[in-house]
Amino acid sequence: MYNDTIAAISTAVSASGIGIIRVSGSDAVEIADRVYRSKTKDKKLTNVSTHTIHYGHIYDGEEMVDEVLVMVMRAPRTFTGEDTVEIDCHGGIYAMKKVLDTVLKQGARIAEPGEFTKRAFLNGRLDLSQAEAVMDVIESKNRYALKNSIQQLKGSVKNKIEEIRKNILHEIARIESALDDPEHMSLDGYGMELRPVVEEQERQISRLLSTVANGKVIQEGIRTVILGKPNAGKSSLLNVLVGEDRAIVTEIAGTTRDVLEEYIHFGGTALKIVDTAGIRNTADVVESIGVDKAVDQAKQADLILYVTDASVPLDENDFRIIEMIRDRQAVILLNKSDLPQVVKIEELADLTGKTVIAVSAKEESGFEKLESCIEAMFFQGNLDLPEDIYITNLRHKKLLEEALESLKQVQASLDADMPEDFYSIDLMHAYETLGNILGESVDEDVIQEIFENFCVGK
Repeated sequence: MYNDTIAAISTAVSASGIGIIRVSGSDAVEIADRVYRSKTKDKKLTNVSTHTIHYGHIYDGEEMVDEVLVMVMRAPRTFTGEDTVEIDCHGGIYAMKKVLDTVLKQGARIAEPGEFTKRAFLNGRLDLSQAEAVMDVIESKNRYALKNSIQQLKGSVKNKIEEIRKNILHEIARIESALDDPEHMSLDGYGMELRPVVEEQERQISRLLSTVANGKVIQEGIRTVILGKPNAGKSSLLNVLVGEDRAIVTEIAGTTRDVLEEYIHFGGTALKIVDTAGIRNTADVVESIGVDKAVDQAKQADLILYVTDASVPLDENDFRIIEMIRDRQAVILLNKSDLPQVVKIEELADLTGKTVIAVSAKEESGFEKLESCIEAMFFQGNLDLPEDIYITNLRHKKLLEEALESLKQVQASLDADMPEDFYSIDLMHAYETLGNILGESVDEDVIQEIFENFCVGK
């Protein structure tokens, strides 16, 4: 437990209906009592029951600062595990800062970024994976990211890691007990018993690691590249998706010559969307560079939206793009469907083997089908993973890879018929490495790095 008491504004510092100042620490209630006055003037917060709300005013000396509701919560049943007071005041920027300043005058100090959550972790209210999930909840960019972050906050990663560690620890204990007391415990034939246990833990870790790529899509959004030949309507499509005129649209072929990126919410999905130069053979040096950039962007994409003009025949540039997307996740958008169609949906579908959707950027039609198609491609198929556990944290990924390598080393020792203490060394390393995901024996500088990325007040 910390000895000092911290305070911070825990809502956005902007004009709003309500603002919350959070105070946490051993003197939280006493400090709040020094600035709070009830309507009857005889109520003391130090005497009220835990988890109760009280109406009154905040005073700075004899100056009334604001009309408030004050929630008093006693340890250990609080987020931080410490006595906590939350002051609900009016949400004006000046009003919130004035209430905070009044609290700070009475002995609290301003909280560092993430310090409330850090205290929750250090006081045993959360493990480190759950603490990291708190920030993931705040930063969630779509409903899938939010769902995954909430699952981790509820302990989905923690429970799986604890299960694997329990199985590893059982084998460590058995080896160490036998080595300490060989007269009563024999390890004859133990390697045959240990191998399937190690293999199963390897499978469990490998399953978690297999979610990393999809976890990145959930957390960061689907990197979506718009491809098409000049004047197919790529920039118009981007403007429709973004909801404003971000890209220049003209009838002059080759207007877009560089990469333009936007982050958009598309239904319940987040797209990191990239507009590119039209794909065509050109003698223009600048445009040619833009085409090369478009090809490079396509190679890095999670999803390609190939836009083609329904009103003109396919040409060599279209066939070049079709080859580029042959083995990629792609949806074909047959644009300008409001005009007489020369290219048919069935023709493109047979030619490419991809889903083809008729859209009109001009009339903003057909995009509901695109939304459903993307969700089906990424979130009902490829991301239908067991137990709803997705590894989205790079730190977790590295530790899982390290633990997996240690278990593989156990397998190598078994193959080489090495002494049992070799098994124990690598099993212990895997056990401790997995423990670092939960925050066991983590260096202080790692903890500091994690929490300093939080927002103030959380």
